[in-house]
Amino acid sequence: MTDLDLFQELKGKVLQTYKEHFPFFTGSWKTFSSLDIQKLIVLIENVCKQSVSEKWIYTHLKPERNEKIPRKDMLDILSTFVGYSNWDEFKFECKKGMKAPSSPKNNWLLRFGIGLTALVICALLVFFITKKPAKEIRLLQIKNQYNDQQVDSEEVKVYQLQDSLKKTLKVKNGAIEVDGLQKRNTTLEIVSPFYKKKVVHISYSDTAITKIDLQPNDYAMMLKAFMISDIKDWQTRKVQLDKILSDDLEVIVMLKDDLGAEYFNKEEFSQKLIVPTVSIKRMKIVELRSDENGVIQFIRINQ
Repeated sequence: MTDLDLFQELKGKVLQTYKEHFPFFTGSWKTFSSLDIQKLIVLIENVCKQSVSEKWIYTHLKPERNEKIPRKDMLDILSTFVGYSNWDEFKFECKKGMKAPSSPKNNWLLRFGIGLTALVICALLVFFITKKPAKEIRLLQIKNQYNDQQVDSEEVKVYQLQDSLKKTLKVKNGAIEVDGLQKRNTTLEIVSPFYKKKVVHISYSDTAITKIDLQPNDYAMMLKAFMISDIKDWQTRKVQLDKILSDDLEVIVMLKDDLGAEYFNKEEFSQKLIVPTVSIKRMKIVELRSDENGVIQFIRINQ
């Protein structure tokens, strides 16, 4: 088994680990979207305290077959992510008996079987001695603070921060379900390209909280309106775009079917918006960054 074969095994383990955290994803590396890549980057940072770039994932993980093996330091990060100490241990487990590596979970049982058994016994005793109350689940509506309208579920991401863990919460019909509040407080982080980032601290004893108000990013909302509306006064639109877009604007448009990306500067992107087409209306802003005055500096778009 060559190192390239072993790397293919490692890619499979990485995808399997990602699905354990996000079970609603049932695809493959080929269908791995830009949003999936961002979530994988955050997950690796949380688990390994190391960073992997979006470009690296596109180059080495998304291809069906690889021509060469990546650097060892990156292989060490991925091996740690799937439960091994480093790339060398992963290779050793793979080559032992010329079979795929045993799962990290089994290695853990082999190394710490006695201690784990004791913990299981203690847990069973506690379970039978004490009555575990039902878990509290709270439904929170996410709304625009200016008009009290429900926020589009696809335009926000919500993370629950608790016990040093960052858990992604599903937004459905403009609302989220928050659990883990039984006799504990929790923190929510809400991010969106169209609303200002908000961190909410929720006390388990405060049952009055039923909604979260988000403050719109005015320039981002204007940009979205430009992209989906029909042209009426192109000269006025040009002046407005010049005001809300930075002179150093960078726009990255992710193409369909993993065909790569297109780059636009301010002038090129403005020209597209001045004369909108059907393709412009279908574009979806997934990331937007602004300066301290709200002027838009960076946009990432999915087609």
